[in-house]
Parts: sequence; structure tokens; C-alpha cells
Amino acid sequence: MKFNEIVVISGKGGTGKTTVTASLIPYFNNLVIGDCDVDAPNLKILLSPKDLEKKEFFGMKKFVRDMSLCKECGKCFKVCKFSAIDNPTKCEGCGVCQIVCPFGAIKEIDNKAGNLFISDTSYGEMVHASLIPGEENSGKLVAEVRKTTKSIAERENKQNIILDGAPGIACNVISSLTGVKKAVVVVEPTLSGLHDLERVLDLIKRFRIEPFFIINKYDLSLEISEELEKFLNEKNYKISVKIPFNKEIFDSINQKQIPSKYIPKFFEEIGFDKLAEELQK
Repeated sequence: MKFNEIVVISGKGGTGKTTVTASLIPYFNNLVIGDCDVDAPNLKILLSPKDLEKKEFFGMKKFVRDMSLCKECGKCFKVCKFSAIDNPTKCEGCGVCQIVCPFGAIKEIDNKAGNLFISDTSYGEMVHASLIPGEENSGKLVAEVRKTTKSIAERENKQNIILDGAPGIACNVISSLTGVKKAVVVVEPTLSGLHDLERVLDLIKRFRIEPFFIINKYDLSLEISEELEKFLNEKNYKISVKIPFNKEIFDSINQKQIPSKYIPKFFEEIGFDKLAEELQK
């Protein structure tokens, strides 16, 4: 079954990516929602999901000493580059300590790195996850979120999937983008925003994804907003929506309300309904 899978991304955190994702959701029917920002899963704040299922997520294996077998020879301490022998939380899973141990005292163990949740919202089922602070493998956990959203969409015969992607261009973002056909790119009118846009555009080109662009709080710097628009026009792209600064958006977030439901007329005036139509074609 083919899905209309859309991811919302940004070059960095704090651009309004999650606010945009939440504001698009009410314009869609037959929807499954996924939050791929597993390091900071904030979409649930605005959707108030009711958890239906919780699954433990195990990342890379770790290595620990079995003190009943350990003879305190010290070889593992000499080869560990992460000072993890006495502190397994620092273990990077290389396994060199196990190789050099002459007594078989180093054991490989499963390592819980986070949790994945399937929840119910007013707009459809939502899959979200949370990585334990300091743990790795966020890209793998994002892949689990994506896999679960597709499984639900197939089971429930849902056509649309909206994903709140991870910010930046690292492996967790690549995991958010793989196989997606459409991406909404949220940028801010700052010099770093222009630089981030260049990096994100280069990334989505590699995945042959159709991009749609939103400048958030564009009127905070009209000059840079014009630069952003000129940059995209030169590459044969256009801005889909320009969101002006609006205090009511912050009010809605403070009240844990979806902005486009809180001030629907404002979002229709700036063209969110038209963007949603384009995304569903």
C-alpha cells in the first residue's frame, strides 16, 4: 500500500517545526501521526495523546564485567578508551575489553535506550518515542517510529502520514527522510537560518524529495526573508507560506492548543489550507 508520507524538518531546533507540524494536522483526514524527534518529543504537548501501548527500545549492546569470573588482571582497563569498565554507562559497545579478557569475565548485555509509545489523539493514532538522555542510536529509534506508523496506516487503511522530523542533518534526520516523498522545510529569517537552509536543501536533493518551504516569523527580518526567497527562487523553488510573528500562536502553545485550531482564520489567511491541499495531491 502506498502512503502519502510527509515529514516536517528544519536545519536546527527552535525554528517552529513542531508548531508547524501540529498546525498542519487538522487539515488532514485518514491520518497517522509520528514524532521522529526522539531526543525532544514535544508534539505530544499540543496533541494530548492517550497512551495505548508502550514498548521498550534497546539500542547497541554494552559490555560489563562478571565479577564472579573477574581476576582483576587489569587488561580491560588498559584497552578501554572510554573509561567504561567501572562505569558501563560510558560504554560505546566496541567489545575490545571482551576480546582481551583471558578469563571470559566480560559479558555482552542488552541495553535499554528508550521507550516507544502508540497513543490515541483526536486526529488519529500517534507514534512517538523518547530516548533516554545520554543514550545513542536515535536514528534507529526514529526508524522504529517510522516502521510503526506505516504498520498502523496499513492496518487501519490510512492514506496520510505526517511526521515531525528531527532537526538538523544528522543520522536521525536521514532516518526521518528515507523513503519520504514530500518534506516541509521550516526556516527562520536569520543568517544561520540561511546557512541551515542550504544544508537541508542539499540533503533532501540527495533523497529526491519534493520540498515545500515555510518562513516562520518572517517579519522579524524582512531583509533576510527576502534573501531566503531569492536563494530559493534561483534554485527554482518558491515559498509556500510566510508566517508573521503572532503573539496568539504563543498563547495557544502556552494553553497546549494547536495554533491552527486556536486561530483558524489567521492560518487560512496565510495559506495553510492551500499548503495542506498541495501536500495531499
